[in-house]
Amino acid sequence: MANNRGQVTYNYELEDIPSSKNELKELGDMEAQQMNLDDSLDDRFNKKDSGLNKVLTVSSDTSTNSLEEDYTNTLKQGLKSRHVQLIALGGCIGTGLFVGTSSTLHTCGPAGLFIAYCIISSVIYPIMNAVGEMVCYLPGDGHDSAGSVTHLVKRYVDESLAFATGWNYFYCYVILVAAECTAAAGVVEYWTLAVPKAAWITIFLAIIFLLNMSSVKYFGETEFWFASIKILCIMGLIILSFILFWGGGPSHDRLGFRYWKNPGAFAHHVTDGSLGNFLDIYSGIIKGAFAFILGPELVALTSSECSDQRRNIAKASKRFIYRLMFFYILGTLAIGVIVAWNDPVLASALSNNTPGAGSSPFVIGIQNAGIEVLPHIINACILTSAWSSGNAFMFASSRSLFTMAQNGTAPKIFGRINKYGVPYMAVILSTLISCLAYLNASSSAARVFTWLSNISTISGFLGWICACIAYLRFRKAIFYNNLYDRMPFKTWGQPYLILWSLTVVSIITITNGYQTFIPKFWNVSDFIAAYITLPIFLALYVGHKVYNHFKNDYPLMKLAYSVEDIDVITGLDEIETKTCELDENRILPTNRWERFIDWLL
Repeated sequence: MANNRGQVTYNYELEDIPSSKNELKELGDMEAQQMNLDDSLDDRFNKKDSGLNKVLTVSSDTSTNSLEEDYTNTLKQGLKSRHVQLIALGGCIGTGLFVGTSSTLHTCGPAGLFIAYCIISSVIYPIMNAVGEMVCYLPGDGHDSAGSVTHLVKRYVDESLAFATGWNYFYCYVILVAAECTAAAGVVEYWTLAVPKAAWITIFLAIIFLLNMSSVKYFGETEFWFASIKILCIMGLIILSFILFWGGGPSHDRLGFRYWKNPGAFAHHVTDGSLGNFLDIYSGIIKGAFAFILGPELVALTSSECSDQRRNIAKASKRFIYRLMFFYILGTLAIGVIVAWNDPVLASALSNNTPGAGSSPFVIGIQNAGIEVLPHIINACILTSAWSSGNAFMFASSRSLFTMAQNGTAPKIFGRINKYGVPYMAVILSTLISCLAYLNASSSAARVFTWLSNISTISGFLGWICACIAYLRFRKAIFYNNLYDRMPFKTWGQPYLILWSLTVVSIITITNGYQTFIPKFWNVSDFIAAYITLPIFLALYVGHKVYNHFKNDYPLMKLAYSVEDIDVITGLDEIETKTCELDENRILPTNRWERFIDWLL
């Protein structure tokens, strides 16, 4: 009969349904097939007290149904292993490496830059491993973004900390989208100033929006090729720097470590001596962290939308960090070889906010070597790099907002998913906030970019702290429930390495604005950029604590769940069964080429 929504429903009373398969056989094979009941349905239908009826619904109201489906659709698992790895790697290799290193080199010197990136790599390595362990254990089923740090904090630590973490990450991601679009607009100005910067920002934002509104498999494929271009570019630059090191340039001038000797390995931007060396390294860590920020999170966020989840996330977690360290450590070493920290072209580019490749240390070093064609090619690579990073961060921001909506810490409307598996309302809001990039149309590009990068860097540090705390609680619950043997991905050195990361990141977060306390470096805007995120995060956390206390009578001073209350069991049997089925049907590589591709991707 018709219900009040204009739908047709067919109701079968419980008494009309046979209670066992023996009775079904008596009805005849045709009727048994038509009813299509099994033992599980028998058990369900025998429970009259539940009032459960079998309802077959035929929609006659398309608009109503589509609204309902938006809340019942799930994320699609359309990403393959190669997509997962390149999304994460491509998201990290952005303007921070190609352009942002120029400021770090000029401020800290080649040794300060190189050592800082080595230290950051040692910090991010345990974080990637920890996040990988948690996500591989329970990667999600598409109903939420189970790889989100917000989800992990909510499940293993505390709802209020998850609330603050979620909004912190969302803010960080959308600011990074704006920052990358701002950088991309500046890159184009290397070629022409005829088109207004706001027009380029509009073009970049529009394409990023369209890509993120498409099915995740198309997004993944686009990001794969974008990221491939930038990886080939950075590999080419590292090789070229090696050639110039030995004097293989047009002038055959052997560079060696000349610039480490004169003008020197450290810039001593604060003071001289050993203290000056230390402060160069420390400033390099603070500045350089922007290039690494949100790398582990991008790997984890793909967990609910990739096929063969446990295998692919484990592969990405293990390989991503080594590859990232390879590109960044060798990349910064190459920069210190081909450009002096006091190079007049570099200093002029920074002071004049020269756009794009004009302020890239790689390009300046290549120009100094007398190579004329490559700067334009590199500028094109920098453009795709910024574009790709913005694309990845838009993906991350929409999934972060979607997770909060699913967890009840953001309006429910942002949890709506269309039939293509896209949380489209979350994408729309993320795009609207990313329009902060237009601030650059009337301000200095470098100042806006510095502000945005500084703020997002501290947000990233706070996210890493929360991820470390979540892992420590997760690990404690795993051992409490004797489930360590059922973890599919385990890494060495834990929990000691994660304690190292937690300690270093916490210190950096508190002291990242140390330079503003030195009288000659005092600047109100720099001080605000360095510390504004901390009180905002604290206000979100305390505010939710108070709200949760009065509404749900949750203990105000309880900072985390007790270990026996941490759920590390729900969903475990399902993912283990699914993984076993995949392993049984998996076709292993049979020759060297296939094994190489399997290793590479």
